[in-house]
Amino acid sequence: MTHSIRDAALEDAEQIAAFNAAMALETERLELQPSTVLAGVKAVLGCPELGRYYVAQLQDGIYACLLITYEWNDWRNGLVWWIQSAYVTPDKRQQGCFATLYEHVKSESVAAGAIGLRLYVERENTRAQRSYKALGMDETYYRLYEELF
Repeated sequence: MTHSIRDAALEDAEQIAAFNAAMALETERLELQPSTVLAGVKAVLGCPELGRYYVAQLQDGIYACLLITYEWNDWRNGLVWWIQSAYVTPDKRQQGCFATLYEHVKSESVAAGAIGLRLYVERENTRAQRSYKALGMDETYYRLYEELF
């Protein structure tokens, strides 16, 4: 199996948006508005300051993606890269696909001078939690709160 990891391009926007919608339905039973998701993906692809998508692909197409966004950490005087919108197609799960994508992003973040990687995961998603721990990530002390408008 020959696969590659690369920065996403505008022509990947529809596939990434479909992955995001599938993930929301699968993890939160949330049906997203396709036009809103597509506009959000295109916004990132058109403005690198917002974030950066990576995709994993085989000869027959893209099978995984994730989004990196940035958080300034004043305590450590550096950027933390947040992993978001991580998705692997069901037929490629449990085959090390996310690990390959993660290791690529980790390498890119270190080369860029980032001070770390973070992500959030749903409490019930124990399979993903095991994967993140196996990659060397640690569960943090903090809980996440939000107020969306």
